[in-house]
Amino acid sequence: MSNEIERFFERQDEAVSAVFLENKGDELTDILVAALEEALEILLEAAPADTVH
Repeated sequence: MSNEIERFFERQDEAVSAVFLENKGDELTDILVAALEEALEILLEAAPADTVH
């Protein structure tokens, strides 16, 4: 799973760098939201199915 996370961050870094160079704030926001959604999906997949109360 660590390779998947590393590739995720590499793709996000490349996308963010490109947007900064072009100075497009709305696209940057979209990229950051997509990154957060993908990160949450990864965390949910890694979380145990049972909860402890």
